[in-house]
Amino acid sequence: MSTVIPGDELPGEPVPSGEAAPVGASPGDVPTGGAPAPVPPGAPVRLYPLTYLDEGDEVTVGRPDIDSYAVLPADGAALLRRLGDGVPPAQAAAWYRQTYGEPVDIDDFVDTLRELDFVRETGDDAEPAPRPVRWRALGAAVFSPVGAICLAALLTAWVVAMVRSPALVPTYHNLFFTRYMTVLELVTFVCQFPLILLHEAAHALAGRRLGLRSRLSIGRRLYYVVFQTTMDGLVSVPRRKRYVPMLAGILTDLAVLAALTLGAAATEGPDGTPSTTGRILLALAYMTLLRVSWQLWFYLETDLYYVVVTVLDCVDLQATARDVLRQRFNRILGRPHTVPDETRWHPRDLSVSRWYSWLLLVGWTVSIGTLLAGVLPVAVRVLSTVLGRLVTSHTHGTAGLLDSVGFLVINIAQLAVIAHLVRRERHARRTRPSTVPS
Repeated sequence: MSTVIPGDELPGEPVPSGEAAPVGASPGDVPTGGAPAPVPPGAPVRLYPLTYLDEGDEVTVGRPDIDSYAVLPADGAALLRRLGDGVPPAQAAAWYRQTYGEPVDIDDFVDTLRELDFVRETGDDAEPAPRPVRWRALGAAVFSPVGAICLAALLTAWVVAMVRSPALVPTYHNLFFTRYMTVLELVTFVCQFPLILLHEAAHALAGRRLGLRSRLSIGRRLYYVVFQTTMDGLVSVPRRKRYVPMLAGILTDLAVLAALTLGAAATEGPDGTPSTTGRILLALAYMTLLRVSWQLWFYLETDLYYVVVTVLDCVDLQATARDVLRQRFNRILGRPHTVPDETRWHPRDLSVSRWYSWLLLVGWTVSIGTLLAGVLPVAVRVLSTVLGRLVTSHTHGTAGLLDSVGFLVINIAQLAVIAHLVRRERHARRTRPSTVPS
């Protein structure tokens, strides 16, 4: 769980692995499942052991044992430290007013701490037992100077191999390792799962290296099975230590790309032509290269996006940049527009988005270019092959005809599943009873 407590009009820090739920300073902003009892005036609030990461005007506070974090303004963190030192809430509120010249709703503040599970409830006297982080030693070994040297050597060997044999350079032609389109689709589809899993596992392992309770899980997007990495604890480590966990997936993809290409090189015959196994490896290498290039699609909030946000010390740069870009185009087109709401966006986001919004356009351009140069030619060739076999089935034999029919059935079935899910969701929305307050 990751939560942000803004104060003095300062939004919180973004959490790369999930969305941050804002908790405000007024009772209406705090999600409640029931009203907590008021704090007795003279009784101190008992808190669990908390970690504090000072970052200028903001402080990240959290319980690493349950992955519950919040980003507080410096004055809010100071108030929390007073409560942690055993100062009763009433006295802490008086200290805050004397120090900062403003009153504080201490009961609301403590209620928010309860929502974050920072407060020890009555009868909960046991210290949370520290749980060892599994695979930490492996993560430290993989993402170490020795590991970096091995990766550099692997990438160097990859470049040398491509210089010596241009047939190893990744191109979309590598996807067509067989003339059977059904085999092509099934092999590339099935073999991508372990490679995507390896990408996400690298994120999790790099997080474990820092002692974070990173988790790898399986989720679903529509009917696609996806792998997800959760690293809420990343907000509790200094910024300079966050880059390796963020870049671990891309570095692993590059290592996989090099290893697949070198594996294909090892199968080359005397004429320099890879074997069937080698051609399959080159097809997977090309798909891996596409995944690496897709990291430039900033608007999809990829790994590189979070690296940029961390480097620039921003909060929600993506949404702010889109807003600025929208207003800019409205002015160019002469449409009605409003000035971006400076109370809604973090001042740092507004400052950076003036130029980052143009970089967002570059990301869109790269994504369209990748589609045109890397995906569209493949689709055109596949469809022309399939339709050509259907039109001239007498020249391609039964095997070619069955392959084309099988390919079409697989893809039509996928589209049918999507259409069914969309129709079912729309039906559920239409038939959902509306709630009318009494």
